[in-house]
Amino acid sequence: MNLEKVLQEIKNYDGNKLRIMEVCGTHTSSIFKNGIRSMLSPAIQLISGPGCPVCVTPSSYIDKAIEWSLQPNCILLTFGDMVKVPGRSKSLGDARADGAKVEIIYSPQEALTKAAENPGNTYVLASVGFETTIPAYSLLIEQMEKDNITNIKLLTALRRVQPALEFICATDQTIDAYIAPGHVSTILGSQAYSDLAQKYQKPFVVAGFEAEHILIGIYDLIKQVSNQCYEVHNLYPSLVKTEGNKTAMVYIDKYFEPGAAHWRGLGTMDDSGYYLRPQYQKYDAGSLNLLTENDDHVLSACRCGEVVTGRINPNECPMFRKACTPLKAKGPCMVSAEGTCGIWYRFADR
Repeated sequence: MNLEKVLQEIKNYDGNKLRIMEVCGTHTSSIFKNGIRSMLSPAIQLISGPGCPVCVTPSSYIDKAIEWSLQPNCILLTFGDMVKVPGRSKSLGDARADGAKVEIIYSPQEALTKAAENPGNTYVLASVGFETTIPAYSLLIEQMEKDNITNIKLLTALRRVQPALEFICATDQTIDAYIAPGHVSTILGSQAYSDLAQKYQKPFVVAGFEAEHILIGIYDLIKQVSNQCYEVHNLYPSLVKTEGNKTAMVYIDKYFEPGAAHWRGLGTMDDSGYYLRPQYQKYDAGSLNLLTENDDHVLSACRCGEVVTGRINPNECPMFRKACTPLKAKGPCMVSAEGTCGIWYRFADR
């Protein structure tokens, strides 16, 4: 496809106003880094969606993680982007400064080495993510079973993308088209969005993360909307297959099952989370109990919940760049590398 033609048609588009949601935070980052918004017709608006697992994790999860980090002989293991996410009263970073035992890891497999070397400690792994990362936790449990490792527990906030997309399709009729989450699509496959496209008459594209991938995806969506075509087009066939990664899905299904889960900004949705199956509940650190807690507590002025659903842009939040910055974040959208507020903070003025 001729990229110059794509750029010309996108820039000169003069049809009805078109609102496109890019679900994935990595797409949002690439859009800003490459100045893609400046290449679009004023009639095309890009909206960021709930494609950052850290950003939709409720505050009660952080509180539970802190609670574990304060237990005797217990260490909380987490990825770095979770450390600054605020709970009801403090973040994991604040708790660590106060003496809580919090360690940053770069792979779930690190827990195996730590647990084997320190059998007197219990390691609680903050397990947050979408379908992309869940296979890694499945492999971890498989190895724990094989080696009879009993001093690792998982505190899960694992989420399924499809129910969140269904919620947005059903509740926000102003969004005309979707750029599907790229990383998640490598696991689910492009067919995962077919029912949504037909049910809600919204086109989807699966696109890569380079500028030209995203631009061609936007061009494809413009053509679909103009022709009243509501299909799923896979423009990333090198990594995304129609049926997805069947091996990864088998591993997910072996160790996890769907259940109701709470999302920041979206509320509680049936079958939108993944939990350890009953035979593996011995490895759980209280994940199911979080659902019953009042976990919508955020600062009244923080509007992360509206940002992750595309109802507002970050600069419409009264705290953005003022009370809320990456160094003193008031909400998770400012913390994560894939968080919309953090991306806007770093790149919007360029």
